[in-house]
Amino acid sequence: MEPNDTRRGGAPVVTERAAADLPVCAEVLGAVHRKDGYPVNWPADPVGWLRVDGELGAWVARLAGRPVGHVVLAGPGPGDVAPRLAPAGGPTAVVGRLFVDPAARGRRIGALLLDRVAHEARLRGARAVLDVVPSDVAAVALYERAGWQFLGTGQQEWGPDELIDVRCYAAPAPPARDTPGARDTAPWTGDDGEDHR
Repeated sequence: MEPNDTRRGGAPVVTERAAADLPVCAEVLGAVHRKDGYPVNWPADPVGWLRVDGELGAWVARLAGRPVGHVVLAGPGPGDVAPRLAPAGGPTAVVGRLFVDPAARGRRIGALLLDRVAHEARLRGARAVLDVVPSDVAAVALYERAGWQFLGTGQQEWGPDELIDVRCYAAPAPPARDTPGARDTAPWTGDDGEDHR
């Protein structure tokens, strides 16, 4: 087994992303891009791409201490489609830069990251929303399995003169135990779908 092989390593744990995590996350992003074509346009600066304007928080999933998944939560930007399609009745926060190392898949890491980011949005009094290209059928399946609500389709501007069709989703309705304003920095572990604080 290779030193960075993630097929073993116990239960995944989600923690806040640290600056020291960024180079490893960029390596994982490279593996994801080679396998899945995400991101569609490979960034000139992958580490910089992981940081988002208006970032509210970022988390990594770890196996045996090594980052194997990543997600960011940010305030809505002017070109974001999903917030405009979200049901009326409150603010939204945008999920982005979500990916899982191909070698670590099959452990519900994507679902664990989605649970964490949706919880963090609720703590900020917002509903998490996201968009995905329709051709990413694995991501679409993950969101739908996790109970995310399909909001509709739209076109997202991804660069000068580049409009991309996207499917938009909103996080499931919050459980009664999430309280806006509380901040939780404890690691999440396990894969049973429960709040793992």
